Amino acid sequence: MPDHQIGLTVSNRILDRFKSLLYLPSPSSREQAIAAEIESQVAAMDLTPQQDAGGNVWVELEGEDPSLPKWLYAAHMDEIGLVVTKVREDGNLEVARNGGLYPWKLGETPVEVLGDGETVLGVLSMGSLHLPQEQRKPVEWEATWIETGLTREQVLARGVRPGSSAVPHAAVRGPIVFGDPDDPMAGSWTFDDRLGCAILLELLQDLVGSGAKPRRNTAIAFVHNEEIGGFGAKNLARKLQPETFIAIDGAPVPPDAPLVVNDQPVAWSKDTIAHFDHALMKELLAAGREVGVEVQTVVYSSAASDASMSFAAGWVDRALTFGCARGNSHGYELLKLAVLENTLKVLARFVATR
Repeated sequence: MPDHQIGLTVSNRILDRFKSLLYLPSPSSREQAIAAEIESQVAAMDLTPQQDAGGNVWVELEGEDPSLPKWLYAAHMDEIGLVVTKVREDGNLEVARNGGLYPWKLGETPVEVLGDGETVLGVLSMGSLHLPQEQRKPVEWEATWIETGLTREQVLARGVRPGSSAVPHAAVRGPIVFGDPDDPMAGSWTFDDRLGCAILLELLQDLVGSGAKPRRNTAIAFVHNEEIGGFGAKNLARKLQPETFIAIDGAPVPPDAPLVVNDQPVAWSKDTIAHFDHALMKELLAAGREVGVEVQTVVYSSAASDASMSFAAGWVDRALTFGCARGNSHGYELLKLAVLENTLKVLARFVATR
């Protein structure tokens, strides 16, 4: 974990919970470390976490009215990253994206390559800028590589091979808190979706601390492989057979979306895959008003979530996605710090009363 501090120093329990997960590399299909940490935190609340062979972690809570259909709330553990496609003769690595990451979102930066035996430190590289103007152009993955400083034999001996994953190094992940001290912003390498995990962990902590129960039998889950197809969520929905799936995930702010990065959380009304349940949407907006929080709504032309993917696969009857508005999606993301507590307030009210 980085030992330096940049920006404002603030006390925020959700951001602190997020930081406990941020420095654990978790590219899709390599989420074992973050899953173990989440399982440990859930067990520390005197709850009984379960884990399946794929790596999903979840806890089941008894509701006040067990006759009601079960609902599933889930956040995904994986992050976007890189995948090694070739180990060159000089020991450097050719890479492609794993999930929706592009080189211009990262720039030249230190990365961790997760070998089968060891983690290798390298630098995502794009070469010299000292070129004729006509040769300068946007960089695609084919023009990048990871400089390792090792020979091919040393790289292979550490278990790095085609298929190994790489992610930004802990030193460049953040988070930072900046701006107006009375209404600060936070920035970090992809809040997506460790922040959703942190919010669900804080929800569990509040339920345990208060002794409260959700209204209905409820599963709180942390799922794998969302960024490359929602496989963990779909498998878990198949096993648990909830009536309703609610994904706790961030809300990107593309130019065509009527969203503001402020203290108001966001409910997805429609995404690329599904039109979410209208009755659920109305209930969520009402829960927000009951706790004094206005919830923004959005229609996406290019986004999807575990909820919509599970709904489209036919494993749940209804679905919805809810979370924080975040700028710079799939990069060094930004949000208003006040949105964290507001998101949790709305979610807690929804879980308790719907």
